[in-house]
Amino acid sequence: MRASLVQLDVSDREPAEERRRRAVSAVLAQGAAGADLVVLPELWPVGGFAADRWSDEAEPLDGPTADAMAAAAREAGVWLHAGSIVERDPDGPLYNTSLLFTPAGDLAHTYRKIHRFGFDRGEAVRMAPGGEIVTAATEHGVLGLATCYDLRFPELFRGLIDRGAELLVLPAAWPARRIDHWTLLARARAVEEQVYVLACNNAGTNGGVEQGGHSLVVGPWGEVLAEAGGGEEVLTVDLDPAAVGKARESFPVLRDRRLGVEPPRVV
Repeated sequence: MRASLVQLDVSDREPAEERRRRAVSAVLAQGAAGADLVVLPELWPVGGFAADRWSDEAEPLDGPTADAMAAAAREAGVWLHAGSIVERDPDGPLYNTSLLFTPAGDLAHTYRKIHRFGFDRGEAVRMAPGGEIVTAATEHGVLGLATCYDLRFPELFRGLIDRGAELLVLPAAWPARRIDHWTLLARARAVEEQVYVLACNNAGTNGGVEQGGHSLVVGPWGEVLAEAGGGEEVLTVDLDPAAVGKARESFPVLRDRRLGVEPPRVV
């Protein structure tokens, strides 16, 4: 399976419509180059730190970004994790919602980010939390969906592998000042769960915050298979879906879990 992570520059100066156009072009280019799965970053249409614009630029699930991404997935013939958008629910709340499209352009799954960053500011007070763990079965393996700040909460990832996840797909708007945490935690989640981690971050400066870039693909042994720099860039990596099962078979650590699983019977 060939996966491409599109690390976009989300600097404030660019209108959302122009960024959508560039994202579509990137998806089509990766499809033409043979990608099976293309991943975009978190909140790339408006930016993860442009909180004062979120309400005005919030979209429904059939809004302009979803429409553009559906068409791009269909034309490219790829599974497209279109990063996330500011979703306006018909009932009013805003959510940080990821969109996964099939190669036919159908919206297969959405994931509303469970853990909201900001403490008493930003996302933590402007958006509602999601409440559902989401996996997606594809012909390339089962994808587990998470977003940015979720990376700091390992219990979510245990929930994902309990639902069959073999590849964790993580769009982000992770800032440069904590980029060491980003790479460390992405590798930790891969080692803990014995999965691939596809972590796609933003670049540029958004809402006055320098984005960290350094998107990366980590293998099920924790090895970094590819890592981007700080600017706009595309990472493309060929993955072996069978590697997850091989890692779990050769080093069966997950079967020794004692907490959060059905305890063994004592007879």
